[in-house]
Formats: sequence, C-alpha cells, structure tokens
Amino acid sequence: MAKARSNKVQSKQLSDQQMNGSLHSKLAKFLDPNASWEKDKLLDTIHWIRQALGLVCGLIWGAIPLVGAIWIVLFLAISTGVVYWFYATRLRIDEEEFGGHTALLQEGLFASFTLFLLFWILVYSLGHF
Repeated sequence: MAKARSNKVQSKQLSDQQMNGSLHSKLAKFLDPNASWEKDKLLDTIHWIRQALGLVCGLIWGAIPLVGAIWIVLFLAISTGVVYWFYATRLRIDEEEFGGHTALLQEGLFASFTLFLLFWILVYSLGHF
C-alpha cells in the first residue's frame, strides 16, 4: 500500500516537473528571437496576445470611465503596435513567410476588438451607473 502511494507521489512530481519544463520552454521560445515558428503557432500566439490586450484595455477603459471614439482608435493603435513590435522587433521573423504584414496584423483583431468593447461597456456600466 505504501509502495503504491510512493509511486503515485513520484509520478505526480515527475508530471509537475514536465509541466514546469514545458512551460519554461514555451516562455523561452516566446522570448527567443532565434526560435523557429510554425505558421499556425505564431498566428495563435498573436491571437492570444491580442485577446489579453483587449481584456486588459477594456477593463482599464471601463474602470477609468473613458468615453469617445478616440479611445477605440487608441486601443486599435496599441493592439496593432504591440503585435507589430512582437513579430518584427522581438522575433525578427520574415513576415512574407507567414502571409505578409496584413495577415499578421489582422490575426485576432476583430475578436480582440469585440472582447475589448464587451469589457469596456460592462465595466463602465456596472461601475458608474
């Protein structure tokens, strides 16, 4: 009985170490400009970066009570600027291999814009009315 528990504990520790190692390697790849990227993985990464930006900006815009179209334009500029910085400056990839600037800059844009508006309106309405 004690041996079975010991085996379970050891397998759990090994599983945790593998998970931490894979998380570390994913983060290292994210920050490594010399890492190779598959097209789908890069586009997924860009998509989720935009989703995080949409969520954070929506929460901030709603909490501060900002109103007006200028803030929508500012969000789009921030989102596009961060994505461009990520793939052009940080990763230094050849954008033509991944469909060009247009494909990379449009990836996840409308979904993040929707998430941004949802959280901006929701936080603004719940917090200020």
